[in-house]
Amino acid sequence: MDLEKRVRVLENVYVGVLVDAVKRFSDEGILGKVREKKRSEQMLFGNEKAKQFGIEKQEDVFSWVSEIFNCAVWEISQEPYGFSAETSACKLCALAKRLSTESPCNLYCLDVMEGMVKGLAPKGKFIVRETLWGGQKCKIDVINHSVG
Repeated sequence: MDLEKRVRVLENVYVGVLVDAVKRFSDEGILGKVREKKRSEQMLFGNEKAKQFGIEKQEDVFSWVSEIFNCAVWEISQEPYGFSAETSACKLCALAKRLSTESPCNLYCLDVMEGMVKGLAPKGKFIVRETLWGGQKCKIDVINHSVG
């Protein structure tokens, strides 16, 4: 098996493991508690995590996630208030829907990115406008300053 195919297989296995964990947490009635604890950890250690991965700019959180996990490809648009990030496809969300689990979005994606984004600029706002779980795309606005 060539390296590219091996990486694709590993990416798909990883997505499957994450979706399976959401299903198991949900079946055991602990998904909400796990989600809450993991969110707290992400917010607490976001700056350290960003540094560990060599991420220096908030926008790079989205490109780093895209490059490493190849689960969703985020497009960044600079805006007067900061920037927005959008994606129209996500392997994690798609598999979770196919397997009828609860949403994996916050646990494995949104909270992770929010932690790093806020870790890099603590006064900024990370606003989830739409997700693929309930909409046609994921759209996040990162607000770093007021317009006016």
